[in-house]
Amino acid sequence: MSETEASSTIRVMVVDDHPMWRDAVERDLEDAGLDVVGVASNGREALARFPAARPQVVVLDLQIPAPDGVEVTAEMVRQDPSVRVLILSASGEHADVLAAVKAGATGYLVKSASRDELLTAVRRVALGDPVFTAGLAGLVLGEFQRRSDEPTTDRDDTLTERETEVLKMVAKGMSYRQIADRLVLSHRTVQNHVQNTLRKLQMHNRVELTRYAIERGLDAE
Repeated sequence: MSETEASSTIRVMVVDDHPMWRDAVERDLEDAGLDVVGVASNGREALARFPAARPQVVVLDLQIPAPDGVEVTAEMVRQDPSVRVLILSASGEHADVLAAVKAGATGYLVKSASRDELLTAVRRVALGDPVFTAGLAGLVLGEFQRRSDEPTTDRDDTLTERETEVLKMVAKGMSYRQIADRLVLSHRTVQNHVQNTLRKLQMHNRVELTRYAIERGLDAE
C-alpha cells in the first residue's frame, strides 16, 4: 500500500478562523489523500460538528473565537480520548504550548511549518506520536522532567492490575484498537481504563501518561 493510500484512511478536521489559511490547509490535506471530514471557523462550530465528523486528527488553531483552542482540545479529548489534536498556531509562546499539551494535544506546530512538515505531523500524530516544532519538544519534556522531580506520593499502587497492563501497552506505543485486540476487550473498555488511569495519576492526556510510564521503565516490561 502506498503512503497516499494509507493516509486516505486518516479522518481529519480543520479548525481555523482565517478562511484563506483554513482553505489552504484543507487543500493540502486533500491533495495528499487524507480525508477531510469537517471544517470549522470557531470553537463553538468545532465542538458542534465534532461528534458527527468523528475525526481521528484535528488540526486546530489556538487563537480562535470562543471557546479557544485550549478549551476545544480539552473538550474533544474528554468526549473521545482516542482523538489526536495537532495544534497549528502562529504562537510559539511557551505558555501556549504547555497549555495545549496539558489540555490533551498530541502535537504542536507553528504556522511557519512547511506543507511537508504538516503532512508528516498529521500522519505521525494519527499514530499517537507526539510531534512538535523544533525547539518545542525540549520545552515539553523539560516540563515533564520538572514535574517528575517534584516530591510525590507513589501512585502506582492505586492502579488495578488491568490498568497497569493497559498502561504498559500505552507506553509501548500501541493504539487503543491494538490493546483491545491483544486483551480481548472492547475499544470503549480500553478507553475507560486509560481515563481511570489518567484520573488516578492526576494527568491530563496520553502524552503525559506515556512519559510517566517510560520514566518508570514500563515500556520495557
